[in-house]
Amino acid sequence: MKSHRAGMHYAKPHFFILNKGLNSGRPHHEAFTNSFVLIFQTEEQKEDVFWIAMSLWKSKFWHQYLRGSVIPFISLYEFKKEFNPKATRLMREHQLHKKNIQALKLLKEQENHHHKNIHLINELRNAILMRYRIK
Repeated sequence: MKSHRAGMHYAKPHFFILNKGLNSGRPHHEAFTNSFVLIFQTEEQKEDVFWIAMSLWKSKFWHQYLRGSVIPFISLYEFKKEFNPKATRLMREHQLHKKNIQALKLLKEQENHHHKNIHLINELRNAILMRYRIK
């Protein structure tokens, strides 16, 4: 776990955690300008910890640790201090954790499917409305 530098490439499985703004703590597979990088030995470890990070971000766990008056941020020290024990505790309940990950992945797939449907509905609506503009 360390601060990400722009242009840096990592050979081992990894993901990034945003460290500035109100979305601090948000995990992503693509690099952010202001982020930490978490590097793992295996892809499975990465996926397990990614979903723990996602659940902490979604539950707004990091809001209590934000500093700064104009642009809030979380320090690497604070992140390490809080993330490691929390992730370890959640990994102990490994079977429940695996079930939760599967449920979260399924929900994410459903969410993506619904977003695509909404996009198609909007395109159809616009096509119908454009007919009135042509006449």
